[in-house]
Amino acid sequence: MAPNDDRSMFSLFASLLSVAAFLLAAIGIVVVVNKDEGGAATTKAPPVSVTISEFKIAPASISVGTGGSLLVTNGGSQVHNLEIVGGPKTRDLAPGASQELDVSSLAPGTYDVLCNIPGHADAGMKGTLTVSAGAAAATTDTAAAGGHSGHSAADWAKLDQQMIDSANGYVNAILESAAAGGGMTTNGVPGLRAVPTEGVGNQKLEPEILPDGTKRFNLTAAITQWQVEPERTVEAWTYNGMVPSPWIRVEPGDRVQVVLKNDLPVNTDIHFHGITTPFPSDGVSPITQPPIKPGETYTYTFTAPDRPELGMYHPHNHGQVAVVNGMFGMFQVGDLPLPRGRTINGVTVPANLQVAQEIPMVLNDAGVIGLTLNGKGFPATDPIVSKVGDWHLVHYQNEGLQIHPMHLHHMPQLVVAKDGFPLEQPYWVDTLNVAPGERYSVLVQSRPEDLNVEYQPGQPAAAQYGIWAYHCHILTHAESDAGLHGMVTAWIVTP
Repeated sequence: MAPNDDRSMFSLFASLLSVAAFLLAAIGIVVVVNKDEGGAATTKAPPVSVTISEFKIAPASISVGTGGSLLVTNGGSQVHNLEIVGGPKTRDLAPGASQELDVSSLAPGTYDVLCNIPGHADAGMKGTLTVSAGAAAATTDTAAAGGHSGHSAADWAKLDQQMIDSANGYVNAILESAAAGGGMTTNGVPGLRAVPTEGVGNQKLEPEILPDGTKRFNLTAAITQWQVEPERTVEAWTYNGMVPSPWIRVEPGDRVQVVLKNDLPVNTDIHFHGITTPFPSDGVSPITQPPIKPGETYTYTFTAPDRPELGMYHPHNHGQVAVVNGMFGMFQVGDLPLPRGRTINGVTVPANLQVAQEIPMVLNDAGVIGLTLNGKGFPATDPIVSKVGDWHLVHYQNEGLQIHPMHLHHMPQLVVAKDGFPLEQPYWVDTLNVAPGERYSVLVQSRPEDLNVEYQPGQPAAAQYGIWAYHCHILTHAESDAGLHGMVTAWIVTP
């Protein structure tokens, strides 16, 4: 066949495809436009938009007509879904994903809706769906997930005031606590509380010393009440009733026993994440041990490694529920070697460096605990108080389900260890990504310029404090329309 014939055949084929596409489009239109029994043309109502995010459903009161549908969009930074209790539900939606949910099978009435990922409904992701006979009442919330087109000037003014109030309330609470004598953290218990709540995590657990020198630590696994924020108390999964769990420290070469009593409604175990243990103490039932059944007690026995290590402990059995809901803590073997006397990027770490505070910073983003630092959400997050010139050692531990870029304003962080391993080449950052399961250790020094540079003589003494923001830089983890929330705290430098 001649080349021109080839082109002719190709053109004919393309034309046929165009006609086919047109016919398909026409068929699609026919499907949407139809006639009721009286012969009048009707058009299917567009889906009602619903946005799910941390941790809300917007709008919380959804209205739709019989035969309608919902366009569900995940406007958050975590995986969410939408379930109509007793009816259909979406798949698990990744951030930014959408799904149209057909609710035509539902009879007129009011239904509960929620995100059924463990802990998300308890954290606020619930609402109602009203199905009405006739056309849908398309109630939407354009402010969700960063939208702005639906906000009037009055809306923005209200949101501005909420942000100002949340920040000022936190700062004022800090200054009041400082004026009342609040100070540095001692033995894991903060001396300065911004907005006090019931319960303090990370408290060091003192061992029982057995006749042969073995250090025995007693833990009880149970579901207990835990106040995450001033107006939010949840049923957390805990060791010894606290979130994060007790801080356990041993020395290299110590003989160790960890005795666990299981008061949970399910089997459990303990995995010593990042700590060198023998196989029978790795805590992965039923592989390395039998499951610890409800009401049972189990003892882990091992010798601590002959070198410093820094890890976490948490369940492996039912970990996807137990860990995110609160069962996580720091396990420390000895002191982390620090780069004393070394100069990194022109900054010299003192050869005689003394660490003023060693601070666990356990990150979470899921379960009933939700977006938290050390088991508390803003404004219940405890600030770190530092004197000018002091060096502090912060241990980040991510027990959540996603990465968190931790950002400290103005004060650089010297990364000295990764997963408990000292770095041969420490490095400076202002924002550090911490992925699930990871641990990073950083040194931070409070310098004279970290005080409040706007202090003027005649102001109250408390105004001399330098109050620097410290937060996860995934912005929805630290801010919402209601103001600051979740993974936000402050680093305070005192004169």
